[in-house]
Amino acid sequence: MKWIFATVLALLLMVSLVMAAGEGAASAPADNGGFLFVTFKGEQTPLTEQIYFGVSADGLKWEALKKGEPVLVSAIGEKGVRDPYILRAHDGKTFYIIATDLSINLNKDWTRAVRAGSRSIVVWQSTDLVKWSEPRLVKVAPDDAGCTWAPEAIYDDQTGGYLVYWASTTKDDDFKKQRIWAARTKDFVTFSAPFVYIEKPTTVIDTDIVRDAASGKYYRFTKDEKNKAVTMEVAGKLAGPWAEVQGFSLAKTTGYEGPACFELSPAAAGTPATWCLLMDYYSKGQGYKAWTTTNLSSGKFVADDRISFPFRFRHGSVLHLSAEELARVKGAYGG
Repeated sequence: MKWIFATVLALLLMVSLVMAAGEGAASAPADNGGFLFVTFKGEQTPLTEQIYFGVSADGLKWEALKKGEPVLVSAIGEKGVRDPYILRAHDGKTFYIIATDLSINLNKDWTRAVRAGSRSIVVWQSTDLVKWSEPRLVKVAPDDAGCTWAPEAIYDDQTGGYLVYWASTTKDDDFKKQRIWAARTKDFVTFSAPFVYIEKPTTVIDTDIVRDAASGKYYRFTKDEKNKAVTMEVAGKLAGPWAEVQGFSLAKTTGYEGPACFELSPAAAGTPATWCLLMDYYSKGQGYKAWTTTNLSSGKFVADDRISFPFRFRHGSVLHLSAEELARVKGAYGG
């Protein structure tokens, strides 16, 4: 009877861990097989403002897929896409890529992009990371918005749907500053009315949110133009209240934007998880630089020069892959 009782306890523990890991976030793969990076290259040509893939087995050494050529191309809207974000749906079976509908190469006018840009995001959908739907435009921003930049999404277990958030200027203050707006969706087709999600005295852009399954807390990284640096906040729920992480070691590190945080290695055998924070060194045109921590709640990150990229990765995002998924995308697109 003892072994039966022990077995039942072990199964219950496994179930509880799985539920904790999935609660409030998209379902993770069954194993830690590697990582997929979605990014863009810049404004040099119409094709450099499209979707590029990179993969890594360990999250440190990255290689380009499709010989460094774009994997997905948008010929709709402004005919360019930037700041792509990839999401594994909560069911674990569907993937979405959402991106900024913008081509600076074709339009060459940042003022127009801020005041008279697209109010839509570009959406792709897939069930295998290889066969993708045609891109579609989905209007999410308010009617008087001047732009819709850097969209991201996260599953919200409080509502049973996804919170999609982005940066927009609006006409009501003559497009003077960016705010982070948000809307809710269950299918990335129909969205709720937009609402202001982050309001600060000055412009805020490029929000990235992750959930630490161990603590159940959310961590939010945002580029705040007050100090021209990335901020770090913590909350128990996506709706807040949010509080600044007082010990954030990069609070005065300026010239960076496009934060992308991901779990580099999970906790195991008494060893804490390692988290990686990437930030785009846009002011020097150097692309992503990396910092890591084994205590996300402390906000104390150290520079990590082990990470290397095959080309200058720009504002993008990282997705955990199973071993089978990593093999599939490499087989489809080549290294």
